Amino acid sequence: MKTEQVKFEFEKETKNSVRFKEVPSEGKAPIVGSLYVQKWFAGSAKSLQISIELAD
Repeated sequence: MKTEQVKFEFEKETKNSVRFKEVPSEGKAPIVGSLYVQKWFAGSAKSLQISIELAD
C-alpha cells in the first residue's frame, strides 16, 4: 500500500470550520488542495498533517 504524509497550513476560518491549504512537497503537485476541518476539532491549530493510504 502507498502512504503519503500531507501537510497543511491555516488559510481561513468559516462559520463552523477552518480551511487549511496544502503545502506540497518541493517539485510535486498538491494531492488534496484545500481541507475543511470542523472548529470543534481544529481549535486554534495553525497547521495539520494527515496520512493518506491507498486501499486496494
